[in-house]
Amino acid sequence: MEKRQVYIFSDGACSGNPGPGGWGVILRCDGHEKELSGGEAHTTNNRMELTGVIKGLEALKYPCKVTIQTDSRYVVDGIEKGWAASWKKRGWVKADKKPALNPDLWGRLLDLLEVHEVKFTWIKGHAGHPENERCDSLAVEQRDIYAGK
Repeated sequence: MEKRQVYIFSDGACSGNPGPGGWGVILRCDGHEKELSGGEAHTTNNRMELTGVIKGLEALKYPCKVTIQTDSRYVVDGIEKGWAASWKKRGWVKADKKPALNPDLWGRLLDLLEVHEVKFTWIKGHAGHPENERCDSLAVEQRDIYAGK
């Protein structure tokens, strides 16, 4: 059986870094669309970027072909350049011998990449891309909730 093609658009937001943060995701498949969002009271922007991608992939009920679009170089480069896989092999230690940040989230993402056939696409943030703008709005809304606004 051929895997279904799913498009995931994701963004994260944080105020203070660390501070309150949020993530927003759009899943699109076969003409259907679903929005997801959430946040945390004390987090970082990179954690929210990773969480959005993870939550999007975790929402899939079976293995799929996935194109993920994000404005996070941290996420795209961490996977596409093999950094996260290398950090994991070295016990979550970077090449400079410093601990890798966010190993819990990178580990979850690497596990999900074993289930799905995933391609990452980087797009420039805040550049008028409709799905990125919507994900940013969802992330900011959640960030503001966790900030008590």
